[in-house]
Amino acid sequence: MQEKEKMSGEALLERLRGVRLLSLDVDGVLTDGGLYYTDEGITLRRFNVKDGMGIKLLQRHTDVQVAIVSAGKNDAIAHRGRDLGIEHVRFRVADKLSALTDICAGLGLTLAQAAHVGDDVNDVPLMHAVGCPMTMADALDPAKAAALYVTAKGGGQGGVREICDLILASRGVTV
Repeated sequence: MQEKEKMSGEALLERLRGVRLLSLDVDGVLTDGGLYYTDEGITLRRFNVKDGMGIKLLQRHTDVQVAIVSAGKNDAIAHRGRDLGIEHVRFRVADKLSALTDICAGLGLTLAQAAHVGDDVNDVPLMHAVGCPMTMADALDPAKAAALYVTAKGGGQGGVREICDLILASRGVTV
């Protein structure tokens, strides 16, 4: 599979100006990919508050919708989405492309108007379908190959904040 040429500077900002929906994977994007298990078998994830603030700023200062599309099975994903005011949360998703296509249809958007941030092979089909595929610095190679932009920071380490700040900058918003 051919690796996409990476974007930066004004070309990236121009692409981001057309984004109307930011879709986010969870494990490895909103988290560092680690799963913690209690003795009772409860699975825990660690989310980064800086990423959360970036999402809130994006929602406050732009018309960009935010969605979570994850294969993860833990209800913590729904709780985090609710805490961030994200209306479009889909987890336990086997077919991410179908889920995001449905979200776009409900919003009257096309996949070309969406950005998706993924980090692993199950994100790649979706990344090929959206207008602005992005990934984390510590993503697996297939996701990096499919991305137009790779963050400087890793998943759960401020990479989502970096993307939110770029989308804000593409609209002339500084915070």
